[in-house]
Order: sequence, then C-alpha cells, then structure tokens
Amino acid sequence: MMSKVWFITGSSRGFGREFALAALERGDRVAATARDTTTLTELVKRFGDAVLPLRVDVTDRAQVFEAVAAAKERFGRLDVVVNNAGYSLIGAVEELGEQELRDQLETNVFGVFHVTQAVLPVLRGQGSGHIIQISSALGVATFGGTGGYSASKFALEGLSDALAQEVAAFGIKVTLIEPGAFATDFASSSVFTAHSQDTYAPLYASLAEMGAGAQTPGPEAVGDAILQLVDAEEPPLRVFFGAEPTGWIPAVYQQRLETWAEWAHVSKAAEGK
Repeated sequence: MMSKVWFITGSSRGFGREFALAALERGDRVAATARDTTTLTELVKRFGDAVLPLRVDVTDRAQVFEAVAAAKERFGRLDVVVNNAGYSLIGAVEELGEQELRDQLETNVFGVFHVTQAVLPVLRGQGSGHIIQISSALGVATFGGTGGYSASKFALEGLSDALAQEVAAFGIKVTLIEPGAFATDFASSSVFTAHSQDTYAPLYASLAEMGAGAQTPGPEAVGDAILQLVDAEEPPLRVFFGAEPTGWIPAVYQQRLETWAEWAHVSKAAEGK
C-alpha cells in the first residue's frame, strides 16, 4: 500500500494527536496543524521530515488556505484531510450569548468550511482524496444543555452529506465520524456559557450526573480505527466511534419514525388531502 499524505487540524492533543501518530507510525506523512506549533515539537523530533507543523486557526480563512498550499508544496499531494479542530459550548439555549454561539459556529462549521474549500481543488486535480469530518453523536441526536454544540454538528452533518454527493464524481470520498464519549481532554476545552441562570441548575446537575456515571474508553484505539476507514475501498458516509452511541441513538431514530407515522394524517392535511 502506498503511503498517504494527511492534513489534520487540531493535531496538538486528543483525537487529532492519535490520528497523526497512527499515520506517522506506519510511514505516512502528516501536515499537522495547531494554533500553537510548539505543541507539535514532540512529533517533529520523533518523525522528522515526515511531519510538517503548521500554525493554523481554522477560523482564519487566509491562514487555512496558506497552510493547505504549504502542505501541497511540501508533499506534492493530499490524500486524507481530517477536520478535527473544534470545541463544545455548554448551556441552555435561553442562556447562550449571541457571540458565544457565533464563535461556536465559526470554529466547528466555518472552520471546516474553510479547510474543505481549500483542499477541494487539490483533491479534484488528483482525482482522489478522502475528507474525514469529526462530527459527534450529538450531531445526530442531542441532550438539553448541548444545543449550541449540537447546532454546529448538525450543520456539519448536513454540509458534509451534500458535499459527499457533490464530489463523488471526482473520486473524492467523505466520511463523518460520530464519536460518543471518550476519556480525552475534550471536556476541558468545553466552554460553559457566561450567562448561566439558576433556573437551569437542575439541567446542569443532570448533565453532571450522566458524565459521572459514564464508563468512557480512552482514545488510544481511535488511530487504528481511522486507518481502517482511510484504507477501505468503499468507506462509509457515517460511522460511530465507540459503542456508547449504539445504545441510545437507534431508539431516538425509532421514535422519530413512529412520530412521523403517527402524525402522517397531518402531513397529508398540509396538502389539502
């Protein structure tokens, strides 16, 4: 199998670091981005020229395009693009500040949008490539208190579903990874709204209780999992990471199907039938 060239955002820690390590350890090359490239020093020391560290804030469109151009110039091609950079905004919808929500969307949606638009001309020119979008189980179903984060991931899901249909003819594949809870430092990067109200204290207590009772796996195996995806001849459009989402999301979808069926008479009535 020929070695691949990766472009990974948010490579400093968590999933992004595990993805970079998995690729580099098998001989692939990685353009690794982070807002602070000193966090990538260990990768460079260990893997040398196989790593191109790039300072990137995905909300800065010009910076993203410059980084993609630098990766293409260094490695000659891009095979796997992983949109991993992101964070979580926690708070009830009534509590969220407008700028807080805009900032969430800037990173989790527009950041992906910038990277995707920057890499598409390269991938189309090659006639190949695989775009991996790190979504979330909360991008297909949600809990109270996570509306801001889920809004960003639901948007990413729709954007990426359409994208997959648009670029298939060019030999480009798209996969949405929808992780459940993992024992990473992602929670520490979550931003709690600055406008919390006592009214929603029971909601936060419920979220804390769910988190305290969860048995979450570490991220060590996600590198092997993503290698299976990028090496697959026909990778899926969507895939869960972790078993936790399989325990509750199918029931959410079943409930939706039942609700649509129960209210089908109103759907028909809207047509005047």
